[in-house]
Amino acid sequence: MPPLIEKDRPIVQLLLGSGTCPRCIFRFCRVGSQTLYRHPYKELMKDLKQFLKGNQEKEDAACFDVADPPCKRFRRGHAEEGPDDLNQNGMLSQVPLVNDDNAAVENSAEEVCNVCLGILQEFCEIDFVKKMCEKVNSSDYQFTSFVFSVSLPPQLSVREHAAWLLVKQEMGKLGLSLAKDDIVQLKEAYKWIIHPQLSEELGVPTDGKSLFEVSVVFAHPETDEECHFLATVCPDCFKPAKNKQSVFTRMAVIKALEKIKEEDFLKHFPCPPSSPKNLCVALEIQCNNGAVFVAGRYNKYSRNLPQTPWIIDGERKLESSVEELISEHLMAEFKADRRPFAIELVNPHRIHFTAEEMKGLQQTINNSSDKIQVRDLQLVTREAIGRMKEGEEEKTKTYSALIWTDKTIQKEHIAFLDNIKELKLDQKTPLRVLHRRPLALRCRIIHTMKSEYIDEHHFRLHLKTQAGTYVKEFVHGDFGRTKPNIGSLLNRTTDILELDVESVDIDWPPALEN
Repeated sequence: MPPLIEKDRPIVQLLLGSGTCPRCIFRFCRVGSQTLYRHPYKELMKDLKQFLKGNQEKEDAACFDVADPPCKRFRRGHAEEGPDDLNQNGMLSQVPLVNDDNAAVENSAEEVCNVCLGILQEFCEIDFVKKMCEKVNSSDYQFTSFVFSVSLPPQLSVREHAAWLLVKQEMGKLGLSLAKDDIVQLKEAYKWIIHPQLSEELGVPTDGKSLFEVSVVFAHPETDEECHFLATVCPDCFKPAKNKQSVFTRMAVIKALEKIKEEDFLKHFPCPPSSPKNLCVALEIQCNNGAVFVAGRYNKYSRNLPQTPWIIDGERKLESSVEELISEHLMAEFKADRRPFAIELVNPHRIHFTAEEMKGLQQTINNSSDKIQVRDLQLVTREAIGRMKEGEEEKTKTYSALIWTDKTIQKEHIAFLDNIKELKLDQKTPLRVLHRRPLALRCRIIHTMKSEYIDEHHFRLHLKTQAGTYVKEFVHGDFGRTKPNIGSLLNRTTDILELDVESVDIDWPPALEN
């Protein structure tokens, strides 16, 4: 069955006469043939002219005879209830059926489409596709496939709604109904046309799961205010949002169009919509690559090097940090000493690295400072990052702490610590981090302890703890905010002089051979 049939003739004639482009006409006639939308614009106009001449046998053999079936269901039955023949004062404008087919085609060829505002006209041509490809190639990204997205001005939804009301009325005269969902979406039709052209020019396939995105943002300043009347009729649909520059978002407009009554819509907006003077403009052609994750392990050799930049009230307290030494301005997520780290490289231009290149990068980091050393540097997946986070809940850490006591001690005074197992702590957020972390009471466990006597006022304590334990506070008590603590266990005032992380018990990322 050809996509356009005899019942479509009045719809084609109606829309063509009102200034609608051929591809939008196909959308309202529920044509699901992707191939047909890709035909050159002038050919489509010529074929519509041939179709309107009424030679059905000839039309069946023309380019409309495409095997792809319509993508939407065509409903028979009584037309949906609604106002008939309403103009801008609540009435549908009467669009005369065009008797002069040549005049209709010529006028439509010169006009900007009154529905898509030119998106399915000029912006489907190879010149615009090449412009997009120039932008992609000049951006110097690595990619093996792409996904294409398009952002449309919200007033397009208003114009499509008006055209739908017009077509619905005409179909009602034939005893047929057209639901809005039956219309081929503008974005869908545009992608049908652009995908093969863009794929051919870039030399890579389209892939809906690709991490590399090419997007185009359209605008039409001439008609920007056309959807503003909806805020008066449906004010509840337009709520200000912090991250939105305008309340007239596409989703807000669609929501209002679903809510507004037909007679109210037609009092504020012409049906059919008027033809604009200007085409849409492509505001932006953007490229974006999905994040690449680099993981490894590091050792820290300075107690004056924090994990992340130490800045309080805008003042930097220390010169550098582990995060800065390793990532150098990259978005990063790091943990503590000699433990796994993961760096998220946002929107990277390079996504492929050989093992040798990763070794070279590791050596570069290690040569940059004597305060840290990195090993097992490797590319990992987002899923692997998730496994690291899951491991944080179960991992243990081993520390070595040098402790001072105010009262003298002998070996027997600290020997009992070695026999304490699975000691449960209640720790309030430490005073030293309260400026950047919320106040909370956390339950943590000291799995084992082993003491090493040094002199009457010093001993070393080796601890294996649950991840997230504040060890410094466990030693000195933090003014009673950690209970129990070493001071309360020894019945002495204690303080910590040195703290080293000896190991983090999580096997991630996998060790690499040298």
